[in-house]
Amino acid sequence: MEFLTANYAPIMFVGLICFLLLGFPVAFSLAACGLSFGFLGIELGIFPSSIVAWLPQRLIGIMANDTLLAVPFFTLMGLILERSGMAEDLLDTIGQVFGPMRGGLALAVVFVGALLAATTGVVAASVISMGLISLPIMLRYGYDRRLASGVIAASGTLAQIIPPSLVLIIMADQLGRSVGDMYKGAFIPAFMLTGLYVLYVLALAIFKPAMVPALPPEARTYREPNGSGGYPSLIVLVLVSTLVSVFLARHMADVHTWWEGTLVESVPTDEKIVVAMCGGVFLALIIAIINRVTGAGLLSKLAERVTFVLIPPLLLIFLVLGTIFLGVATPTEGGAMGAVGALIMGAARGRLSWSLLKQALASTTKLSSFVMFILVGATVFSMVFQAADGPKWVEHLLADLPGGQLGFLIFVNIMIFVLAFFLDFFELSFIVVPLLAPVADKLGIDLIWFGVLLAVNMQTSFMHPPFGFALFYLRSVAPEKPYVDKLTGKVMDPVTTMQIYKGAIPFVLMQLVMVAVLIMAPGLVTGSLDAKIKVDMDAVGAQMRESLGGAAGAAGPGATAGGDSWGNDGGYGSGSDATSPSGAASEPADTAAPATSAPEPPTPGGYGADDPAKALDEALKQGNK
Repeated sequence: MEFLTANYAPIMFVGLICFLLLGFPVAFSLAACGLSFGFLGIELGIFPSSIVAWLPQRLIGIMANDTLLAVPFFTLMGLILERSGMAEDLLDTIGQVFGPMRGGLALAVVFVGALLAATTGVVAASVISMGLISLPIMLRYGYDRRLASGVIAASGTLAQIIPPSLVLIIMADQLGRSVGDMYKGAFIPAFMLTGLYVLYVLALAIFKPAMVPALPPEARTYREPNGSGGYPSLIVLVLVSTLVSVFLARHMADVHTWWEGTLVESVPTDEKIVVAMCGGVFLALIIAIINRVTGAGLLSKLAERVTFVLIPPLLLIFLVLGTIFLGVATPTEGGAMGAVGALIMGAARGRLSWSLLKQALASTTKLSSFVMFILVGATVFSMVFQAADGPKWVEHLLADLPGGQLGFLIFVNIMIFVLAFFLDFFELSFIVVPLLAPVADKLGIDLIWFGVLLAVNMQTSFMHPPFGFALFYLRSVAPEKPYVDKLTGKVMDPVTTMQIYKGAIPFVLMQLVMVAVLIMAPGLVTGSLDAKIKVDMDAVGAQMRESLGGAAGAAGPGATAGGDSWGNDGGYGSGSDATSPSGAASEPADTAAPATSAPEPPTPGGYGADDPAKALDEALKQGNK
């Protein structure tokens, strides 16, 4: 019995593993394990029966959590954009831009994957869309099947780390941190990981060009009447937009001064970036609209096509993420604006229908319900686990690892990497992260950095052969049997499962390299965050002591048992207090001290003989710690 009581938390964790191995859904396994060990612990007297009363409050807290509303909003936004044909248009257009160079189609997949991640945030939608659209084209023009499979699966998983990522929302909620800060911290690592994918494709184009051939001339559809590709016009448009953005960023304070009518000397960097980029891309859109309406021939077909396809999703990204970064909107409000913006874009393209809307709403409801059920199950489990002092057990287990912070981070990331073979990122976020966060915080690890680090690592859960979900998504749309290409009429070989697995391995290694880089350089995450405001607790204490001293001087001489100069009936220090410090009623008036005894003058803190200065000093010491 003593052994069971002393080791109840680890036994409970082993019990959870047994529940999962039985094959039950994760949400129900978590709840069943929590309730089973909860009732057993009550029967054994390990914790009181009042633990059951905590559960309704926790469940109500989940339903009242505004942050989690961002999950269905961003999911709906992504599904509407994906089903309204945005992914197809982006892949076709950017594929034409990069097609003439070796590896151009693979680069287009990476860039479109990043754009879809910034608009959809849903891995399944990105991988399936790009698998259906770009995989047949890459196979048609001779791309290596392993590379084609790997680059599509890996680019789709960028939705894990590029805001507005769903995993970052869940991570922020579990770590008790701001979603906006989590988004800011993830931006640089996300672009660096995208850059690693680009460098890998470019290296193959240089050293193994046969794996990544260029598009043949007959496949390039956007050509001018004279046969040119229209690239000079596109380059000029990009340069003009870039120069306007740089000009706006450098003179943002002057723009504010003109707009507000008062002198503004400085503007936050994130506001400069968002507003300047919005200005640049909006100018490009205006030029393209004028060119389309007037037929002035300002832009080539390629430049006009790129502008109309690329600018609307970019403006939507700036609208959603920009308002979050600037503090204009919360992530929930940003997600709502994004969903409305997606509806407007779908209607403007003429591709929004009732059937599409019903499908998107049904899929959003399923995914949101999936998340909420896992969260409810994880809450039941964690409630009982905490009552059994599980966090202390985890802390003792991990806090004494050799190497301090570095040893802890290496161990945790290896553990997450292994668990990702069997659990997806929702399950890892709800089960493992709440156990690790208190230990990381106690070791002095910034929780935003910790959350982004784990989010990058959790990407591997989608890419692990043989259980990666992104590989399953791609397998569902990749050809399993020989087929006849619709355009060329040639019989094409299928894509085997082993080719998909082999193609994923280099990208898993790149993700692990990114994890190592973030461990060695936490400034890549924390450098993007707003500087923490430091409060001088000693100065605050001095000011409070002065105010308390003045109050004591005003109250001291005139206080009596019947009242004091603060208007308190009977004074805080007399025997006839209406309330005591503990909140209990004091003795009736007829039991108070006789009037002949001089009442003790009230102290500034109001609690009898207690010294408020000492209490204040203790509080300030704790604050400075």
